[in-house]
Amino acid sequence: MSTGPGQARFAAQVSNHPDPAVAIAEAVGDVVERVGMAPDLCVVFVSGPFIAAMDDLLDVVRTVLAPDRLLAVSAAGLLGGGREIERGGSISIWAGRTGPVEPVRLRVLPGAPPVLVGLGPVPEGSTLLLLADPFTTPIDAVFDAVGPDVAVVGGLASAARAPGGNVLVLDDETHTDGAIGVVLPAGVAGSVVSQGCRPIGDPWVVTDVDGQRLQGLGGRPAMERLREVIDGLSPGDRFLASQGLHLGVVARDRADDFRRGDFLIRGVLGADRDRGAVVVGDRLEVGQVVQFQVRDAGSARDDLGLQAGQGIGSAALVFTCNGRGSHLFDDGPNDASILADLSPEAAIAGMFCAGEIGPVDRRNAIHGFTATICTFD
Repeated sequence: MSTGPGQARFAAQVSNHPDPAVAIAEAVGDVVERVGMAPDLCVVFVSGPFIAAMDDLLDVVRTVLAPDRLLAVSAAGLLGGGREIERGGSISIWAGRTGPVEPVRLRVLPGAPPVLVGLGPVPEGSTLLLLADPFTTPIDAVFDAVGPDVAVVGGLASAARAPGGNVLVLDDETHTDGAIGVVLPAGVAGSVVSQGCRPIGDPWVVTDVDGQRLQGLGGRPAMERLREVIDGLSPGDRFLASQGLHLGVVARDRADDFRRGDFLIRGVLGADRDRGAVVVGDRLEVGQVVQFQVRDAGSARDDLGLQAGQGIGSAALVFTCNGRGSHLFDDGPNDASILADLSPEAAIAGMFCAGEIGPVDRRNAIHGFTATICTFD
């Protein structure tokens, strides 16, 4: 983790100059000036028309920066330096002296179980930084392989709408399926998960459930409970619920006093009126505690400030949903600017994702409409 005189441990830069050759020169030149050559890890995010030139861009990174390990991924949009770039070509580079990291490749072959190449015993307290293709990656297989004592943080590539369209690069190898990542040593990285929702109504114990069909809450049909919640809302919250209702599932073992960070947020997909049931985007179990939730820009800003309120350290890799950005924050601060205000000196880079990965308590999970952050002290 040693650095030269005047060098930082971490550096990040983003460029959306219309010429990709100029953009890569701007970004990698600034990073190497601050962090020096041969960092332990470099992560590169590429979006828009620049994806077609990704091989050439990464050759510049390898030649000029010469990182020990390189991860790169294609995305619908990028962030860095307090900015979010959702249109056009752009490149965001992050580099750090993290100590040695172990590369991991999830390989998926038709008709065969997924294979995690390079993943040996992972020390407790380590973090798996993961970049994955959403069409071909069985994320639960990764969670099962590392267990609950290893935090998995990252995001799903978002540049393509069909299998084979995303690009994932691990060192010198390019892939269009599965996942890539590195295991960060214990104590090097932390995680922040901001799901951006606000609870409404009261928490209830699940008393009847059939897979994703939530049938009973507190001994009564789930639809009856939901109607009572909606009837008791203000006009503004009723509108938010009509635009997109969510269910928070308590992830922490606690008897009472549920707070925002205690919930794993899942979407409400519909209703089965014949059974008085609510259909949820996850499998539930009897005995779990749940509470309905709404999301808006204000709630998302408040939640990110709450979850990252103590700052994000010296550096961060940010994975935010492609449903956030200008789609959620149509005016005022967004994820990138909020984090830049909280930690002005931090080296921050990231991407808009087709799904975000991060732990809630000790449960690794895939999220939607969320910002997950891998932090470095």
